[in-house]
Amino acid sequence: MKFILEVDMGDTAFDGEAVSELGRILRYWGGNLSHYDLKPGDGSPIYDSAYREVGRWNITTEP
Repeated sequence: MKFILEVDMGDTAFDGEAVSELGRILRYWGGNLSHYDLKPGDGSPIYDSAYREVGRWNITTEP
């Protein structure tokens, strides 16, 4: 199995605001982890604090 997490931070160059936003995204995702079986095919969009889709995570069977 392979776990893939992709977040597009745009043109922020990971400034202080981008770092805070990424931290929030990861905390939110981690808090919801128990709602998923984490088996191949599972996945979900990732949203920023303005509820814009900024990425996706998924589980695949690819090596």
